[in-house]
Amino acid sequence: MAKNLKLKSARAAKDMSQQALAEAVGVSRQTINAIEKGDYNPTLNLCIDICKALGKTLDDIFWGDGEG
Repeated sequence: MAKNLKLKSARAAKDMSQQALAEAVGVSRQTINAIEKGDYNPTLNLCIDICKALGKTLDDIFWGDGEG
């Protein structure tokens, strides 16, 4: 699984730390870190929650660029 640089850049654009995003979606900071590193494949519900917290769509962060 590739690193999720789109998640990292969207989070940075909102000036959110991994901890702040984790708290917003109800997971640990380590979970956000693992998703960004490509070590963890989040559930669809978690993907949706992350997108809502960042004001992005699933395509913006998880499904764009012809992946999958």
